[in-house]
Amino acid sequence: MSKTNDKHESTIVKRGGGKHQHDEHGGAWKVAFADFCLALMALFLVLWLIASREQQNLKAIISEATESGMLEGQGQKPAIASEPSGSLIERFPVPHTGNGGPGNPGSGGDANAPKVGYETQADLSALSKALTELSVEAGLAPNLATVVTPYGLRVMLHDTDKQGMFMRGSALPTGRFARLLQKMGPLFAQMRNQMLIVGHTDASRYAGIDRGAYSNWALSTDRALSARAQLLTGGMRTDTVLQVVGMADRGPLHPEQPLDGKNRRIELLILTSAQSRAVAGMFGAPAAGAPVGKALVGTASAGATVSLPDAAALETLRGQLPTSP
Repeated sequence: MSKTNDKHESTIVKRGGGKHQHDEHGGAWKVAFADFCLALMALFLVLWLIASREQQNLKAIISEATESGMLEGQGQKPAIASEPSGSLIERFPVPHTGNGGPGNPGSGGDANAPKVGYETQADLSALSKALTELSVEAGLAPNLATVVTPYGLRVMLHDTDKQGMFMRGSALPTGRFARLLQKMGPLFAQMRNQMLIVGHTDASRYAGIDRGAYSNWALSTDRALSARAQLLTGGMRTDTVLQVVGMADRGPLHPEQPLDGKNRRIELLILTSAQSRAVAGMFGAPAAGAPVGKALVGTASAGATVSLPDAAALETLRGQLPTSP
């Protein structure tokens, strides 16, 4: 009995301070939670940087459009017509510039000031030099090419791999291009010559096969009209423009590379006085000419007339035309 009692007396029971069930992993959960918080913070940082970058890009686009007068100032942003007929033709409002006031937009300053005529090769070369200097000041020297031709000065404002003239697939000009055209306005305002404005695209097609859908024909025409609006904003007179044409992709500079950026361009053809009269005569009242015989066209058009050009002069002109700038 004594030994049993001694054994019970020597038994010691300890309470508290033992290892609990939630302590099986020690402090590992704290490390995992810290890693999770760090990863979450890194995720938020990346999202913030992405959002900041997108906001900077958006501000840059808005700034370019604002500086070019497309969103503020002259208000040159194309507007979709709201007639009941549902026309989708973009309207480019003529800006109020110069001294003409609201009733005479695009007057280009003093209408009584002497005008300069560019008729000879030397005159056209001087005009080409002045336009080149403006392109250098605008940072668009690689985007401009000029060629003196028998019918006037051919000015090509084209895209490059680094700089486009318009927002891709749009008639909205970039800020640099809009400013360049506006700086050309005063120069053109002081000349007697008239010009053609021709829009060109590359061979890229719009999605869809609907014949009434927006196409390169509409895009090239809208871009030519947009270029005209920027020139008028700079002060060019409205009667300086003889014709606005869209040629889509039918006149590429590089036919072997139909998607080349230089095929996307605006051409300003500064015509000599003789060429202006010839172009105007093509669409105006027909000039007096020799009657077409019945044996050639039949009795139905016996009263028609035709003006025949000088064959020798025409052949000389054709041989002088450049195939590429």
